[in-house]
Amino acid sequence: MRTATIERKTSETDISITLNLDGSGKAKLDYPIGFMKHMLNTFAKHGLFDLEVMARGDLEIDQHHLVEDTGIVLGQCFAKALGDKRGIVRVGSCLFPMDETLVRVSADVSGRAFMMFNAQLSGIPLISAPVQRTNNQGIASESASFQTDIVEDFWQGFTSTAALTLHLEILYGRNDHHKIEALFKAAARALRQACEIDSRAAETIPSTKGTIG
Repeated sequence: MRTATIERKTSETDISITLNLDGSGKAKLDYPIGFMKHMLNTFAKHGLFDLEVMARGDLEIDQHHLVEDTGIVLGQCFAKALGDKRGIVRVGSCLFPMDETLVRVSADVSGRAFMMFNAQLSGIPLISAPVQRTNNQGIASESASFQTDIVEDFWQGFTSTAALTLHLEILYGRNDHHKIEALFKAAARALRQACEIDSRAAETIPSTKGTIG
């Protein structure tokens, strides 16, 4: 099983993520930002990744620290679960339509961290109704809005620690919710394809160098 658990605790955030690359898309999420929780669930479902996330952060300041650090920890999980990348397809891409929006994502598990992000987001926060949920500490409120400008920071954190090349493009669209959701779905499917084991080369590393790292 290609799995990993990473914990990151700083003065700003406390995050624990467990990832199974060969899962079935199950997600167990204890996350205080409602929209981001929705995106992580979508990412697990479309990537067929089993994902467990527990996260807390300094939301009294803003959402940036928690969302960026979540990307960092998720990327670390990918890097650890992939190991020496033996047998993987290595590259993947997805063109994903969501109503009026069309998104393209291409991934290369190259060992080199690079991100191209062309999202054309408005920068206007998405507003939703406040949500209260019961957990083992009692009643907890989930953040009722989402700062769309930090989507790029999430993916930058992810690519930097996963050590891969990721091109994320929103080709066109109107609704920021659709744009961001299609981006997560396309990224999940591109990464799923890239991380799958190639049945024709299951014992080899997909690089003429003989190593990826």
